[in-house]
Amino acid sequence: MKWSDFSKLIKLRLTFLVVFSASISFLIGSKVNGHIDWTNWGKLIIGGFLVTAAANCFNEIIEKDLDKLMKRTMDRPIPAGRMTTGQALVMGVFMGILGTYLLGQLNLTTGYLSVFSILLYAFAYTPLKRKSPIAVFVGAIPGALPPLIGYVAAHEKIDAIALILFGIQFIWQFVHFWAIAWVLDDDYKLAGFRLLPSGKRDLTSAVVTFIFAIILVPVSILPTWYNFGGYYVGAVSLICSLLFLYLAFILLRTQQISAAKKLMYGSFIYLPVVQLMFLFDFIGK
Repeated sequence: MKWSDFSKLIKLRLTFLVVFSASISFLIGSKVNGHIDWTNWGKLIIGGFLVTAAANCFNEIIEKDLDKLMKRTMDRPIPAGRMTTGQALVMGVFMGILGTYLLGQLNLTTGYLSVFSILLYAFAYTPLKRKSPIAVFVGAIPGALPPLIGYVAAHEKIDAIALILFGIQFIWQFVHFWAIAWVLDDDYKLAGFRLLPSGKRDLTSAVVTFIFAIILVPVSILPTWYNFGGYYVGAVSLICSLLFLYLAFILLRTQQISAAKKLMYGSFIYLPVVQLMFLFDFIGK
């Protein structure tokens, strides 16, 4: 098996972003505890990578026939015929068990959340994508769990900081998902996916996306509001959220694919900047 096929099977870039988010939250949780256990940090990174890879693997097994219909996914190893579903299933189960074991060693809450994340993403969100736009709401839950998992891996209690980390990524995901869905709507329709709020590129979908971008503004400054972060993280988060909101407004005004692309690329930048700023400001307090 080629590395390129394995990376496509586990959606390597997405997996990396998930692990990055969890690792940042782990360091924040470690600050609450007063020390950093670098061995546990390593377990989190490896375990989180394996669990995320397993969830993506199961997703591609379930959607193998649909992936053949879309230009974006037809070259993935299973639909392209370079890997059998049996081979992918064995790898997915192995990665899922090993990843859950490593995360469970940190504490039971982390282990339980990782299992819940796999089940919700692969077996609830995935089949719902063809049935209703509600799939985005369901998918936003496992999509927002990485920072929560990372935090409780270091600090087992789910406290206000954990909920804020979850909340920022949860709200961000709607704008992120819908920007991608707007760009790829033609391709998604080939597989019968209905991910935009109204099911198509129209004013309703643009308005709903804009509303969630508005909600993200106050949510993003919650760390400063509750005094978990200082004014630096508050200022940076506010500026990033307003710029993000502006991109969503451009989509609302123009309803063009080019505007959705800018919003999509903006979403890739927004989250790591806000999370890193929260980490640096929190550690500096």
